[in-house]
Amino acid sequence: MNNNKYSPPKVWQWQQGNGGKFANINRPVSGATHEKQLPKGKHPLQLYSLATPNGVKVTILLEELLEKGFADAEYDAFIIDIMEGAQFSSGFVEINPNSKIPALLDKSTEPATPVFESGAILLYLAEKYNCFIPSNPQLKAKCLSWLFWQMGSGPALGGGFGHFYAYAPEPMEYPINRFTMEVKRQLDLLDKHLANNKYICGDEYTIADMAIWPWYGVLVRGDLYDAAEFLAVHEYTHLTAWAECVFARPAVKRGRMVNRSWGDENEQVHERHSKEDFANKG
Repeated sequence: MNNNKYSPPKVWQWQQGNGGKFANINRPVSGATHEKQLPKGKHPLQLYSLATPNGVKVTILLEELLEKGFADAEYDAFIIDIMEGAQFSSGFVEINPNSKIPALLDKSTEPATPVFESGAILLYLAEKYNCFIPSNPQLKAKCLSWLFWQMGSGPALGGGFGHFYAYAPEPMEYPINRFTMEVKRQLDLLDKHLANNKYICGDEYTIADMAIWPWYGVLVRGDLYDAAEFLAVHEYTHLTAWAECVFARPAVKRGRMVNRSWGDENEQVHERHSKEDFANKG
């Protein structure tokens, strides 16, 4: 335990560059920092994102819709480099005043419809195409419950565990222990649920799976924060089986490549404008 006791001041003051991987872009105010318009493609749907877990949720759904034959789900996906502060451009803030990826612009409506927050985008697209969301009211309630579970629980995995385990300026015992306990509780919850369900909502693959997999599925596959051994993910056998089942889907394999600019070059599709962008990838 760190013996350097911190005493909060009466009024907090921002100290720019106060440590951590994202210190150079984090700030305590909202709004645009610079004028720059967003690029636009030819398709009805324009996505501005990055292949973080929240971004991958949406590209998986879009690729699944195209796999299902929804030609009007064609989309252009442009990278928003969050490390360079591109999310604070005037064009991006116009679509998403919260300056977080992903953000979607649906040009098939008049006027065009902006949608932000990954869960909202999943729900918007699922309802627009009447696909990957159950029609049965009870199953739909189950799907939405798990979708919003992920939206509420994800910050403990990302901003909590991920930050202090992988990105903080130095390891700190208390926050790592605190968030590790919560993440393992979440993994245990999913493992028990998936012991009796092929997918999150039973036999039907839905947006709930697409929301949960890029965080928890990728985590147990060993591809998030290099934390699989630390979290002993081998203990969660049902969750691991589900993670591999979802990963085997062709649309998932494509979706995780979109707006990816790191790792294996064969798994990177910086911008996506057509299915041809995946040629010779994966």
